Amino acid sequence: MTRRVRRRTCREREGRVVRGAWCVVSARPEGEDDAAAVEVDWRALPDDTVLQLFARLNYRDRASMASACRAWRALGSSSCLWSTLDLRAHRYDREVASSLASRCGSLRRLRLRGHEAAEAVPALCAHGLREVVADGCRGLTDATLAVLAARHEDLQSLQIGPDPLERISSDALRHVALCCSQLRRLRLSGLREADADAVGALARCCPLLEDVAFLDCGTVDETALAGIHSLRFLSVAGCRNLKWATASTSWTQLSSLIALDVSRTDVSPSAVSRLISHAKTLKLICTLNCISVEEEQLHNPAVFSNSKGKVVLTINSDIFRSFETMFPIVDAKEHGVFHQCNWSHKDKIAGDITTWLEWILSQSLLRIAESNPQGMDGFWLQKGTTLLLRLLKSLQEDVQERAATALATFVVMDDETANVDPARSEAVMQNGGIRMLLDLARCSRESAQSEAAKAIANLSVNTKVAKAVADEGGITILTDLAKSMNRLVAEEAAGGLWNLSVGEDHKASIAVSGGIKALVDLIFRWPAGTDGVLERAAGALANLAADDKCSLEVAKAGGVHALVTLARSCKLDGALEQAARGLANLAAHGDNNDNNAAVGQEAGALEALVQLTGSQNEGVRQEAAGALWNLSFDDRNREAIAAVGGVEALVALVQQCLNASEGLQERAAGALWGLSVSEANSIAIGQGGGVAPLLTLARSEVEDVHETAAGALWNLAFYSGNALRIVEEGGVPVLVKICSSSGSKMARFMSALALAYMFDGRMDEVALVGASSASSSKSVNIEGARRIAFKHIETFVLTFSDPQMFSTAAASSAPAALSHVAEAVFIQEAGHLRCSRSEIGRFVVMLRNPSPILRACAAFALLQFTIPGGRHAVHHAGLLQEAGAGRVLRPAAAATTASIEAKIFARIVLRNLEHHQSGTST
Repeated sequence: MTRRVRRRTCREREGRVVRGAWCVVSARPEGEDDAAAVEVDWRALPDDTVLQLFARLNYRDRASMASACRAWRALGSSSCLWSTLDLRAHRYDREVASSLASRCGSLRRLRLRGHEAAEAVPALCAHGLREVVADGCRGLTDATLAVLAARHEDLQSLQIGPDPLERISSDALRHVALCCSQLRRLRLSGLREADADAVGALARCCPLLEDVAFLDCGTVDETALAGIHSLRFLSVAGCRNLKWATASTSWTQLSSLIALDVSRTDVSPSAVSRLISHAKTLKLICTLNCISVEEEQLHNPAVFSNSKGKVVLTINSDIFRSFETMFPIVDAKEHGVFHQCNWSHKDKIAGDITTWLEWILSQSLLRIAESNPQGMDGFWLQKGTTLLLRLLKSLQEDVQERAATALATFVVMDDETANVDPARSEAVMQNGGIRMLLDLARCSRESAQSEAAKAIANLSVNTKVAKAVADEGGITILTDLAKSMNRLVAEEAAGGLWNLSVGEDHKASIAVSGGIKALVDLIFRWPAGTDGVLERAAGALANLAADDKCSLEVAKAGGVHALVTLARSCKLDGALEQAARGLANLAAHGDNNDNNAAVGQEAGALEALVQLTGSQNEGVRQEAAGALWNLSFDDRNREAIAAVGGVEALVALVQQCLNASEGLQERAAGALWGLSVSEANSIAIGQGGGVAPLLTLARSEVEDVHETAAGALWNLAFYSGNALRIVEEGGVPVLVKICSSSGSKMARFMSALALAYMFDGRMDEVALVGASSASSSKSVNIEGARRIAFKHIETFVLTFSDPQMFSTAAASSAPAALSHVAEAVFIQEAGHLRCSRSEIGRFVVMLRNPSPILRACAAFALLQFTIPGGRHAVHHAGLLQEAGAGRVLRPAAAATTASIEAKIFARIVLRNLEHHQSGTST
């Protein structure tokens, strides 16, 4: 591995929706008379009740409900339903804004995403707008912000971030000040500058301004901020160019300042001390991740102890206890510090500070999690996790969402490899965070669903947490979210199912919950969607397809068609890679189900996979080659792949991947191995230049790579022309090295068989034809290569010989003696090899070869292919019976000139044939 339900119909047994507003609701137990059914006229509901229903729906379902009748359409446009609008998850431009304008006359609060959406805000004609919260506005310009301010003069709160506003200058800030005289809250991230004129304009034109946050800004005029006398809350978190001597002196003049946030800055301890001493109204200074302050506190824990009741919050502080000392009104352990209901009715200042501090902490903790500085493990494990979980219960929606995002972020150590810190993720679990996140995921707000699902997905990379998520019912919740019509929600839910589907224990649960169908539907719902939703859905299906039973469910739900559709039409590398991997996994169960054939028969599947082997993305090429490898085990697929150019494409791929990853090399060689089973393909591979790159891969020190290459060369060597090419390309030393030194028994076995094919005499005629048109030295070289090959084939066979065991077996007629030998020499992986009739026939002929070395090798090979319990042993035994192998094996087992190994191997093959024959007859 490496890295979102709302139904408009009643449940079937409770009735069915009839056109219009009538519904039949059954109040009877199943099986009783229909007389108990009651007709309900939903049009008779009071308007207030219908409005309450509308208020609990998202925009899509609200529009669907409003389309039921004229009365509901009118109610759906009621101003009380349109006081707030969250457009972050929707496509929003001027055209959409114009269509919404008739409903937005009473709009007061607007949330949006992207600078294009910000440009369309004036088209809503919401002149009474009080609050705008925007994110993803990196491309926002001065002109757009100025127009937004000019069209909404009653604006009281403007919050844009956390993406840096790199194109916003002090000019736009002045326009905001001049146009929005009712402004109370201004929070902006990443401004290039906030100069004295702009800040001064805020001081002059916005007399009610009490909350200012310039986060991660380039330059901010410290002295000018002191002119905003109404200021109660100030944050300059992340600003690195502040003059702290000036700031700490001038800000003491802010007569209303209650709380100050200087987190993630280079503020000095002396500046903090000066603010504590001279700012009369200041109650709280937040200094999270301020290196100088933290170092000073470590050396001198009492440095801020004489703070006159004022609190300095640092990474090292007990934030909850510090807050208690500042406002000892409510027992924080019993009621929780961050719960405005505990404060606002008793102390307005405490309530205001709590609200502000939640927002500040959620911002800073998320920024710290994103940057992931060294040495923070202790903080996250001892305090940070608990703090984020407290914020997850905030009454402020954006704080909740940001806390969930921080939980999703702080556990990830490496985005590329999707490594998750086990201690941090388990800390979330141990503190009850899984249940909290699942509860948040079930709320009605889609933005919260998305962030909660993202956190659950990332945490589920940890197997212990994944089990906890499953035990808490998280699979069902994520499956429901995956059915969401909100793409962001569905995307994160699919990511959660992707990570959970890694665990074998969870695959069946996902299938039972309907997750497979939901994932397939996602692919068809957003055929032109972003990489995220398609990649996650395909990745989850690929994991599920790796399970034998689930692969059947994937195919039944239309997964083959969905993945092939992606492979054919998608242009996104991440989605293409997972689609190809899914098809590879579906095709990997050829002995247990029909999915392999089904994939091959799906229109355009093989063409798409062949085309993907030429992708510029290595991951896509690797998974496409793997899929073709698995598909080539089916006879019809094998020929169909060749018919659509698969041989040429894979030869080109293996030529190009010599310096690529081991995974790509293995799969490219494997695909050629699979295709080379047929004579036409094998000859085409040899003539198309496939031998040389396969020999290069066979030289690899990686066992999986040279084993797969040896398998392909074994198949190619069956045909004399290819055998000669292997010799001419210097293949004998390569195969000899594998045969003698590879750590893989399978690689040694197949290289020995390849050498046996090459020098059993069939290549001699081809070599003579070549010698007649070239120098005679080739014949000499071939003879020398033959001697080297025979020497190492003999050595290979003798490595499986135990003199004492073989002598006992030769002297005994008891079956147990042969069984002991068979068990000792059996190569487990060889039981997966399937030979054709011609290959089995060739080994039978080889038993009569003049060379005792080849006779022993042939007997050894037939032993491996017929061992009872092998996947294809019955198939091989049947082919041997058809070839009359018994007439050859008996003399071989009794030959006085044969080696003891050859005779024992022949006896074991005869025993195997008798076993299979008796099993067939019974």
